[in-house]
Amino acid sequence: MRNSSKAAEPLADLAIDYVELYVENLDSSAFQWVDRYAFAIVGSGGSADHRSLALRHGEITLVLTQATSDRHPASAYVLSHGDGVADIALRTADVRAAFEAAVANGAGVHRRPARHTGDGPSVTAAVHGFGDVVHTLVQRAPDAGPGLPAGFVPADGQERPDGPGGEAGLAETGLTEVGLAEASLTETGLPEVGLLDIDHIAVCLGTGGLGPAVAYYQQALGFRDVFAEHIVVGAQAMHSKVVQSPSGAVTLTLIEPDDTALPGQIDEFLKSHQGSGVQHLAFSSHDAVRSVRALSDRGVTFLTTPDAYYDLLGERIDLSPRRLADLRATGVLADEDHDGQLFQIFTASTHPRHTLFYEVIERQGAQTFGSANIKALYEAVELERTGQRDFRR
Repeated sequence: MRNSSKAAEPLADLAIDYVELYVENLDSSAFQWVDRYAFAIVGSGGSADHRSLALRHGEITLVLTQATSDRHPASAYVLSHGDGVADIALRTADVRAAFEAAVANGAGVHRRPARHTGDGPSVTAAVHGFGDVVHTLVQRAPDAGPGLPAGFVPADGQERPDGPGGEAGLAETGLTEVGLAEASLTETGLPEVGLLDIDHIAVCLGTGGLGPAVAYYQQALGFRDVFAEHIVVGAQAMHSKVVQSPSGAVTLTLIEPDDTALPGQIDEFLKSHQGSGVQHLAFSSHDAVRSVRALSDRGVTFLTTPDAYYDLLGERIDLSPRRLADLRATGVLADEDHDGQLFQIFTASTHPRHTLFYEVIERQGAQTFGSANIKALYEAVELERTGQRDFRR
């Protein structure tokens, strides 16, 4: 493999374009994202083997895909893992150059570069990531805003042809006309929830997988190792490293269980998910307290934080009495680094296997992850996992 600094040159502009989740039931999944998280349906796609919908909130684009035959990879994925993240698509100005650089430095080939016509991406390719997750490389017109995957039809288009991905494709989801109107109405309420973008993505890896995963992203995709943490929660423990793209726009938190401690929540994820995979997506917000209140009103459940945490928080961080009261009322955690403060909270997992969940995070200058927050967040997960506390709605 060549030096990672050379690999970074054609990959210097990597940013998240969209995240695709393979799901068992597209109708139900799309409804939950629109109803609970105020996403809007912005496009559809499909073939004889699958149906897909694209949803957006702020700069976040999620793609939900359901297999309609065993030929589509979503079929095997869902059987093995349940609903989950299958593709973290990365945008770049030159897909061919990025693909060639990544493969030359050890990236596994998933799909070679292909050119597309229409208003979507002009070129795409894909390389392997971790577990069954891939990275589609996406090339769009310069200065283009958030877009749809190749072959998708915009939901607000004047012409939607029949067939997979067109009007008939939307009809199968039960979200045509009235549903699309309701989805578009949620856009006027986005400031109420106020999710902005994907701050980071947390990944659970098997024991011994952390070092190779960090090396892979450094060598093949030019990422940097920017943060490391050993997290102890009771008798269990985990190792974590954060890798970041050269542009700083893509951040992956990689976690493996500490095999010298007792098995815990990371081991349980790996068992339930049947291998490495995405544990949570973290959505950024300008105001975490406001976002949590709005999402709670929509039915999203967040993990609770013991009151004792807030009794000590004011001694550790400079917060106004009102700010501290708001954090206590919503269960949002606070921490700081040399650059500023950050506020974050996990949702309770509604996944049948209790694997995938989500996070709301607000950064007021902070660039990393506060050690106290990390421990408190995973303590909250452990309390929920072992049923020691009730949820806060």
